[in-house]
Amino acid sequence: MELKGKTVNFLGDSITEGHGVAEIGRNRYDNRLRAMAGLKAVNNYGIGGTRLAYQSHASTPARNDLYFCGRAFSLDPAADITVVFGGTNDYGHGDAPFGSMADQTPDTFCGAVEFLMTFLAEAYPATQIIFLTPARRQGDLAPSPRAGAGRPLKDYCQVILEKGREHGIPVLDLYERLGIDPNRPEDAARYAPDGLHLNDAGHGVLAALLLQFLQELQIGE
Repeated sequence: MELKGKTVNFLGDSITEGHGVAEIGRNRYDNRLRAMAGLKAVNNYGIGGTRLAYQSHASTPARNDLYFCGRAFSLDPAADITVVFGGTNDYGHGDAPFGSMADQTPDTFCGAVEFLMTFLAEAYPATQIIFLTPARRQGDLAPSPRAGAGRPLKDYCQVILEKGREHGIPVLDLYERLGIDPNRPEDAARYAPDGLHLNDAGHGVLAALLLQFLQELQIGE
């Protein structure tokens, strides 16, 4: 895919917002991608703490409940590409059940992925939709700490991958391909000091991998 001169939306959570990055304007992954690929513009829709799925009981802070499916209505319709990067907070907190692959509403995580992919494709037909799975985080092999969830982070990633195949939406599997595992002390110290959020160096790794992934896509060629 040719990227030069294109506009890209980034719908995400605290990683997309830039939590943990010292120099956001230069080092946050969307801004790095803009510089590396010669993009015309990037639109950042990252809000820390947010999940794909709907929260039935109010959270503290309230901004955590600004879920992806609700914010998807407000993206720049003129963008050439929309990158969706979330799911780690669905694993980490909130009250939405994991659900099943047959779900179609944002009341469950599986349903939220289905709803979001369907909505974005229909609402923004001229925009190429891309999803990223959550990256590794400390403790991700354990079941979700949320009551009743009982699934490791990789299960959330698998839903995004399978739904992407169903909808014909490219998915970059960061869980397997990013190469950063905060469960390893050396990786945490170098790239994700708090065990979750990438620092400036981590965003550099993410931006380089995303650039390669987008450049290798044959869609629209």
